[in-house]
Amino acid sequence: MNNYLKYGLLAIAVVLLGFAVYYFVGTSKNESAHSHEEAVYTCPMHPEIIRNAPGQCPICGMDLVKKTVEEEKSQSPDVEELLQPANQFVAGNFKTTRAKDTAISSELKLPGIVTYEANSYENIAARVNGRIEKMYVNYAYQKVTKGQKLFDLYSPELLTEQQNFLYLIHNDSENKPIINALKQKLLLYGMTKNQINSLVTTQRVNPIISIYSPVSGVVSGSKSNTTNDGMKTTAASGVSLLKEGDYITKNTVVFQLVSTDKVWGVFNVIQGYASQIKAGQSIQIVSELDPDEVVNVKVDFVETQLNPSEKTNRIRVYLNNAQRQFPIGLRLEGKIETFSQKGIWLPKQALVSLGSHQLVFVKKGNGFQSTKVKTGIERKGWIQILSGISTEEEVAENGYYLMDSESFIR
Repeated sequence: MNNYLKYGLLAIAVVLLGFAVYYFVGTSKNESAHSHEEAVYTCPMHPEIIRNAPGQCPICGMDLVKKTVEEEKSQSPDVEELLQPANQFVAGNFKTTRAKDTAISSELKLPGIVTYEANSYENIAARVNGRIEKMYVNYAYQKVTKGQKLFDLYSPELLTEQQNFLYLIHNDSENKPIINALKQKLLLYGMTKNQINSLVTTQRVNPIISIYSPVSGVVSGSKSNTTNDGMKTTAASGVSLLKEGDYITKNTVVFQLVSTDKVWGVFNVIQGYASQIKAGQSIQIVSELDPDEVVNVKVDFVETQLNPSEKTNRIRVYLNNAQRQFPIGLRLEGKIETFSQKGIWLPKQALVSLGSHQLVFVKKGNGFQSTKVKTGIERKGWIQILSGISTEEEVAENGYYLMDSESFIR
């Protein structure tokens, strides 16, 4: 009995000793392995250099720094994310932005030029048959003021009417209706009131009558005319081919004057933007003569028809040119604020354009997922987003920075 008890106690002691040895050895190995995993040293400049103990980098000589495996795992994205194609998912931590639901207006800069107003042309035509004795206006773009002498005209018809007028004054001065009718006829033939008063005072007819300008302006350099007998009265210069000594018939246009007191500013609008401009809208204008002087006017007319040669639409504004600060042909620049457009807007630099479509990189976990979007117009560095993302999603602030060129080309 004592032998059985002794052998039983011995067996129990051996089992306990085995458990103690197993626990001690296993714990030591785990601690050793854990310390081995924890003690990883690498070079900051050459991460491919990995050592289990401190030291120096064999490439650059820098001291190795300690880096744990657990830290690497906590900072690394999931393997599944890294296995995604580069053109679908980009792992990393980059600055983000969000689309905004707001209204944005834009400022359009429009090139323009000063031109004549279409309704400011005045034809200077002969009112009776006659011969031009002397011309006082001889070239295109010559400035003419109201009341300036234009040419001297000899007209047998006008001479006869002067004689009839003086005859009635001498022989039938009481016949006021007929005298007034003849006086009105002389006015219609081109004589002025001063010329008629001089005729009454001197009691002597004048065979040569000077014709004066009824308006101020400049001689047009573009319009051509034809006389009743088929004579061409102008070429590219705008001045008639008539000269001193030539005979003219009634209604022959000698030349054409155009007023410059009011001119047009004509501006080209890029195709697609004309619908954003309305008549009556304010526009700021500066000229190449004085870029610091800003003129504020209203849009007078917006052309809806596209100019086929320039592929642009045009808008017109009236400019007061009484001080002659806008010479014809002067180049202008117009600035106009378009109406606000409400929508979802994203900074332009967040968008990546691939020609056939556009995309952005949306924040997903430890990286960014490429997402196609449909875009609208561009204003002040913002792109209108029609579909694809919402205002709640974060997207990469600079889309091109994340783009992998080789993957996207494929």
